Amino acid sequence: MARKIIKPGGFVPAAKSVEMHISMLQIGMYVSKLDRDWLDTPFLLQGFVIESLADIDMIAEYCEHVWIDIVEEEWVAPDERALPTYRAPRNRYINKLAAQDEHRKALSVYTASKSVAKEILEGVRLSGAIDTRSAKKTVDDCVNSVLRNPDALLWMSKLRESDSYTSEHCLNVCILAIVFGRHLGMDEAQLQSLGLCGLLHDVGKMRIPNDVLNKPAKLSDKEMNMVKAHPVHGRNLLMSAKGVPLAAVDVAYGHHERMDGEGYPRKLKASGISEYSRIIAIVDAFDAMTADRCYAPSMASTDALKNIFKDRGTHFDDRLALEFIKVIGLYPPGSIVELINGSIGLVLSKNHRFAHMPRVILVLDENKQTIDEKILNLAEVDAGNLDKGYLIRRVVPDGSHGVSIKDYQERGLRFGQMT
Repeated sequence: MARKIIKPGGFVPAAKSVEMHISMLQIGMYVSKLDRDWLDTPFLLQGFVIESLADIDMIAEYCEHVWIDIVEEEWVAPDERALPTYRAPRNRYINKLAAQDEHRKALSVYTASKSVAKEILEGVRLSGAIDTRSAKKTVDDCVNSVLRNPDALLWMSKLRESDSYTSEHCLNVCILAIVFGRHLGMDEAQLQSLGLCGLLHDVGKMRIPNDVLNKPAKLSDKEMNMVKAHPVHGRNLLMSAKGVPLAAVDVAYGHHERMDGEGYPRKLKASGISEYSRIIAIVDAFDAMTADRCYAPSMASTDALKNIFKDRGTHFDDRLALEFIKVIGLYPPGSIVELINGSIGLVLSKNHRFAHMPRVILVLDENKQTIDEKILNLAEVDAGNLDKGYLIRRVVPDGSHGVSIKDYQERGLRFGQMT
């Protein structure tokens, strides 16, 4: 009688075992044999289900190959709640600095990190080598800024150069992932791991010709297949690099998989997609939609969140999609907003008590004329100290009415002096 394998949602019979390199391991797999004696390892059971990335890291410390029981029939989780989810003890964070006080530090962190991200990707393109030490240092700096106050670095993630999309996208995904992880209550070590996954998730694109990667027109089938190969390239590059954790390899390989099994390159279903890959998939999509790309203009953050909400449960993890919408909020820092009275402002920081009333830097008046910038706390409307015309009507894309976040990069240095 075939032994039964316990998996989320039910029992399935084992069909056969196959040898597999540790780089191919996924959450939900059943390890039935090691390339060494079980007694030479700390594993208590001779055969177990991989339940977390920590399990994979532990296996990698002792083995190079393992044997996995393969089930021939397709398995689909009957209940999303039964899937592996992040369950570490929740850490609660408080902001150590006000957003405007963190802006000076965040600008320095972002400027340096952007340069490092570009150098890392160029190094991959030229030699295939990954500067792991610089990558980890950059992530540490981003984590420290986010722990002081996430709103400042979120603002910086809106600063974009038209000729540096891929490197800026990788850095922004890193920042957004750290902010999201902070919201989820991850500890500092987990934030550093998740941030590194975000920074390196698209390294495989450096194996795609620039004329394909930056083509403004529709890609041919051949070109689309080239682009869709970047997760495989990313996995191979990171596997060959020293000091890269398996979590980063997994995310580079799995961030385009979908919950319904229609992603690529392996068409994994929900049970085979790790928690970090699910997080990066959401963050990656959000940053891409809110950026000007060679083939599509940017959309407002509210529209991008609507798309994520619409695709939850099919493209994206349902629970994580809803949590991401919470952390980004109606008006994320760096958003350009039009007020009811017609004025234009830049969202400086969120108001956690009144989500629809953030702190805003007013830059254009009711007639769309430039004015001396001043900070308004829209929560003053609720207190009766500010006219209701200063409530937000809508978010508009970067560049609307001649207002660009990039134009205010240097001005970020003196937000603290604004009144």
